[in-house]
Amino acid sequence: MLTVRDLQVSGKKVLVRVDFNVPHKGEVISDDNRIRAAIPTIAELLNKGARVVLMSHLGKVDWKKLKKGEKTQEEIDAQMKKNDLGIAKETLKARLEEALGRKVNVAFSKENRGQELKAAVDALGDGDVLLVQNTRYQAGEEKCDPELSKEWASLVDAFVMDAFGSAHRAHASTYGVPEILKAEGKQVAIGYLVEKEVNALSRCVEVKKEDRPYVAILGGLKVTDKIQVIDTLLKKCDYIIIGGAMSYTFRKAMGAEIGDSFLDESALDYARKCLEEAHGRIILPVDSVVTNSFEPVEGRIVKLAGESIEPGFQGVDIGPKSAELFKGIIEKAKMVFWNGPMGVFEQEEFQAGTKAVCEAIRDLSGKAFTVCGGGDSASAVKQFGYKADFSHVSTGGGASLEMIQNDGHLPGIDIIR
Repeated sequence: MLTVRDLQVSGKKVLVRVDFNVPHKGEVISDDNRIRAAIPTIAELLNKGARVVLMSHLGKVDWKKLKKGEKTQEEIDAQMKKNDLGIAKETLKARLEEALGRKVNVAFSKENRGQELKAAVDALGDGDVLLVQNTRYQAGEEKCDPELSKEWASLVDAFVMDAFGSAHRAHASTYGVPEILKAEGKQVAIGYLVEKEVNALSRCVEVKKEDRPYVAILGGLKVTDKIQVIDTLLKKCDYIIIGGAMSYTFRKAMGAEIGDSFLDESALDYARKCLEEAHGRIILPVDSVVTNSFEPVEGRIVKLAGESIEPGFQGVDIGPKSAELFKGIIEKAKMVFWNGPMGVFEQEEFQAGTKAVCEAIRDLSGKAFTVCGGGDSASAVKQFGYKADFSHVSTGGGASLEMIQNDGHLPGIDIIR
């Protein structure tokens, strides 16, 4: 694949698909990490004299629900107003100027197709930036509509994919545009962020002898959401540690009582079969922190339970024996891939299990290759201050899982190859 460093783009218009899907309340961005992550790629292009057009989604627009009559046009309009990408303009400008040490002209197009957008792109000078309105304002974005893809592709001379968190989606801005440009003989490339993600996660896919023992740690809610990734990891890993809510479905499959813990009943047969075929390589919790109320209400009881949980209680974190069991396996690893917290880490009482995994991986620093696969686990790692202890923290939870389960393939990256 070409990378952004390979491009000769002085005076050329370059569309960069970024991931500015930032958490925000109104116009206030609470975490600008995704904007910061895109700066090296944008700065590289600006230093080469490119005219940079940035596209990203922000939040959801329920076009399918509108079509089915489950949402009104007024509700869709409210979603669009809430997810106006214009909130990112000033933060983007500040971060670019900070990185480059000079003023940068950053404009915002309220329109994301049509003559106004074309005029805004044509008005760019060398080293200028245009941030385009939320791609999901177009219903054709998620359908990879060929006419929309063609229109966006017609605006530019080259394309750079730097939105790893959207690379598992074959949308107009992630797949349709580079497909057309490549067919026209124009340059398509990956940015620095995507290059870093591909290099790190490819190592977790193409496992070398020196990276064994290879340990995967999975958490999350539904087993059915991770059947494919579990199947793939069983072929690659020496051990798979399963914690979080999904562990209770496996424990139920083994005959344990799980009280009111979350149960993915449709996955029970799969869990039994999976445990049989794993031959002891799937490691489950042996104790749990349980509570009689998920909500922190008056009179809530929080206590430890063994492998069986009594009715009226649900598991919300792994217990101390499980933490020690997991730590003993992790400390022998030469490579670790982690996706999904061990409990409801958003509440202080239920953070110990997730912190224990963070600490075990911290102790591997310099001795193993460790990857946090984005999503809630990445939020926990950052919240608890362990981000620097990982070899790589992914910016895309869903994308990292799909890259693992699809043996290194994602539509938004494969189209660049």
